[in-house]
Formats: sequence, structure tokens, C-alpha cells
Amino acid sequence: GVALSILTADCQPILFADPQAGVIGAAHAGWKGAVGGVIEATVAAMEQAGASRDNIRAVIGPSISQRAYEVGPEFFETVMAADDGAARYFVAGKGDRLHFDLPGFGLYRLRRAGVAQAVWTHHCTYADPARCFPPKIRLQTYEKLHPDLRGLFETAFLTPKRPSPQQWIETLARVRDAGINLRNKASP
Repeated sequence: GVALSILTADCQPILFADPQAGVIGAAHAGWKGAVGGVIEATVAAMEQAGASRDNIRAVIGPSISQRAYEVGPEFFETVMAADDGAARYFVAGKGDRLHFDLPGFGLYRLRRAGVAQAVWTHHCTYADPARCFPPKIRLQTYEKLHPDLRGLFETAFLTPKRPSPQQWIETLARVRDAGINLRNKASP
């Protein structure tokens, strides 16, 4: 058999399966990926492998809930510019702040893509530090990474530009060749 897994922080890990065709899929769907079509692209790739949308089941694993996901008006504008059906996934917060329902938005995109069944586990990564890495631990872990890797991650996740697979390979090779492990310490 084949096993798939996804490592996320607060983004949506989505697992897909068409049990009749024996086709599985996985997607890392943060807000940028969800808005950008990663869910629909995963469904399309599964169809190319023999799956049928009518038979695909999807589950969204632990991800940040609306209660914990505070965003600003510029975020709302960006999401709305990409998907005018997204307004119902925002609620008012304090001042100009809003709260975004990422799992609800993911379910909407899954249903719009035509999957047969889509559910969320209702586990909030932010509210459940016993089972999920709390934000402080995430920041401490990130700060321990080698500077070249931090730069690559910042480019990948904090800017619209995405590093190519070759850039990832070259950076990891540079870190390895320098005799440094991923935690920014000299290798033994």
C-alpha cells in the first residue's frame, strides 16, 4: 500500500480518497493555496489517475479555527478579489479585525470542486497545544533553523514568489555541504 502524510502548522491538511478507484491524494491548503486552487488541482490530478469526483471523499485535518484566525482588512480584500463567494467565511472582530473560517472555506472549495463528501475533524491547531505545536514552540523551532533555510522558508511562505524545486535542492545541499544540520549547529 501507499501512505500519504502532510505536516502543517495552522494550514489545512486535506486527505482525499476514491475508494472505488483506489486513488488517494493529499494537499497542504493554507489560505493562499486554497484561494490559488490547490484543492481543485488535487482533485484534477486524482481524476487523471483514474478517480471520479463523484466518489472522492475528503477530510480536513487539524487546522486553525475561525475563533483563532484573526486577519486584517487587506486579507479580506485579497481573498475576496480571488473568490467573491468567500464573504460568508469572515466575521467581525475587534476594530478593523476580522476572523476567517479557513476550514469552512476549504469545505466550500471541496464541495464546489464536486467531491462526493467533505468533512473537517473540528480540531483547532491553535486551541489544542497538547496535540499541536503551540505558536511559541513553532517560533522557537523556526529561529533555530539554519539562516539559509529560514531565508528559503520566508521566500516560500511570506512573499508571493515561490522558490523552484531546484532552489530547495541547492539550499539543502549548501547546508549539508557546510557540515551544518538543520538546527544550525555543526554536524558531529
